[in-house]
Amino acid sequence: MTDRREFLAAALAVAGAAALRPLPALAAPAAGSMLKRAIPSSGELIPVIGAGTSGSFEVDMAGREPLREVLRRFVAGGASVIDTSPNYSNAEDVLGDLLAELGIRERIFLATKLAAEGRAAGQTQFADSLRRLRTDKVELLAVHNLRDWRTQLALARELKAEGKVRYVGLTHFRDEAHDQLADIIAAEKPDFVQVNYSVIATNAEKRVLPAAADNGVAVMINRAFDDGRLFARVADRPLPAWADEVAVSSWAQMFLKFVISHPAVTVVIPATGKPHRQSDNLLAGHGPLLSEAQRAELVASFR
Repeated sequence: MTDRREFLAAALAVAGAAALRPLPALAAPAAGSMLKRAIPSSGELIPVIGAGTSGSFEVDMAGREPLREVLRRFVAGGASVIDTSPNYSNAEDVLGDLLAELGIRERIFLATKLAAEGRAAGQTQFADSLRRLRTDKVELLAVHNLRDWRTQLALARELKAEGKVRYVGLTHFRDEAHDQLADIIAAEKPDFVQVNYSVIATNAEKRVLPAAADNGVAVMINRAFDDGRLFARVADRPLPAWADEVAVSSWAQMFLKFVISHPAVTVVIPATGKPHRQSDNLLAGHGPLLSEAQRAELVASFR
């Protein structure tokens, strides 16, 4: 097995190579504001901490009350990117209703997906998503898990040309799809790619993140907490001694800051239905980023 010294050297070498590629600029924040990165295809700046809706927004009427506060804190904290999908049971309905009720739709960078087989099914699904989300357009439409990706990406681009979508993308959440995803990024150059990446799942660094950087593709990260399993691994573990140096006061912030400290990453979308966790997550978008040495040390500590 590779020892810690060899791993650190390898990680730093990869990071050094990535640093040579042209990457989205990190906007210098105003005092107290969240860090932002540019979408390469347009230059538009978006906050680095977003939110997902898988699980967290799949709730009944009683479960909506804490989500109202989650969304209030999200917007008040300077965040805007929310990712959903027609595949997440009733998440689109819940999100659409709450955005309308709170009057914050115009402050949200709304992303949903095409998860269908065939053009007609994709068209029907997108129309239904707009109805469920209570909007006439979305900021990002991505092909879910590369499902029928040629047909659906072409449809997404048509919808973009019609003004119903601002950006198009591709998604996946499993390591075994990364090679295919990297190949498609290089060939198709979508505006966005969404992929899994965390301190214990760094496979995206091999090809997907470099491909995105090389081809001017924004990167949205899912599974930064490894579906919550990371927290069990740090239940009794103190934060690294240097946590204060990077303004980190919780493991959730550390895991998120690890992700956004990779220069190819544009935004990370942790999901939560708990207001206090939302507030904690948002803090990861403030203060210094992790150095390459700190990132490498963190990864090595979970081996």
